[in-house]
Amino acid sequence: MILYWLQHITFAWPWVFTLMALLPLMIWWRIGRKGKLRATLQVSSTRHFKGVSTFKTALAQVLFVLRVLAVAFLIVALARPQIHNTQQQVTGEGIDIILCIDVSGSMTSEDFSPNRIEAAKREAIDFVQHRPTDRMGVVIFSGESFTMCPLTTDRSAIIGQINAVRPGLLEDGTAIGSGLATSVERLKNSPSKSKIVILLTDGVNNSGLIDPITAKEIAKAMGIKVYTIGIGTEGYVPMPGPDGQTTQEKAGLDEKLLKDIASSTGGQYYRATDNAGLDSIYKSIDTLEKSKVEVTTYTRTIEEYWPFALAAMALLLIDMLLRYTLLRKFP
Repeated sequence: MILYWLQHITFAWPWVFTLMALLPLMIWWRIGRKGKLRATLQVSSTRHFKGVSTFKTALAQVLFVLRVLAVAFLIVALARPQIHNTQQQVTGEGIDIILCIDVSGSMTSEDFSPNRIEAAKREAIDFVQHRPTDRMGVVIFSGESFTMCPLTTDRSAIIGQINAVRPGLLEDGTAIGSGLATSVERLKNSPSKSKIVILLTDGVNNSGLIDPITAKEIAKAMGIKVYTIGIGTEGYVPMPGPDGQTTQEKAGLDEKLLKDIASSTGGQYYRATDNAGLDSIYKSIDTLEKSKVEVTTYTRTIEEYWPFALAAMALLLIDMLLRYTLLRKFP
């Protein structure tokens, strides 16, 4: 606690410390005065006075030290030592965001490092960490869709659920319409003025109970903006098989559908062909969708002069008590 105090203490009137020059003057005056004192009682020998009143003599020296310390403490108190406690209040209007991630088998393709799904998870987590005032949720889809995490401001919960995402959690396939519809469902009762879905996929819609166009129209009607990301390189890509053997599979991506969904809802379509491109896409979305945040700073000043003032008073009181009791001089 003392270390914290020393690290955070400031002085309102630091110029008062110039008065510390009085301390060496007091010592100089004491030494000079002691040298000028002369005994007025003449004795033939001091042999009988040896060892007499040594305690009182030493105590008299202590009184001077007490007075010097008292003056030093008073000077520190007059400099007004202070501690400043600063608090920040964050207010503003956040955005409700659903991260809609494709977890179909093709997301294990290794044209990204280490593969598409892990690259997508890493960038999604980084995106979450850079948006502290927004509510976020996670929806995954393959042959069907599922809400991994409803809207929340709990960053650790969101990141934990993103880390748990992996292919094979759902029936295989690519149900883009179902994924988007589930994301819209998560946002429909949100009171937020800004609601967006970031939909990431590497395939063509081939399953699900809801057509992507229908899901798009619902999102548009509810004022939900959809950013779509097509992930994957063109041509044949390496994909690990169930037996551990890597095979070359032809990539397929319905860019026309993804562009239509984005443009109809007021969002944008992006194509990511490598890790750096995917990172750039999330940074671009982060720049486009800014939350309105106000930070108000409050500073409270605590005066800390009283311990020094009390210490000085205590030392002066001890000096006075000793001077009029043990060290009292009789005429």
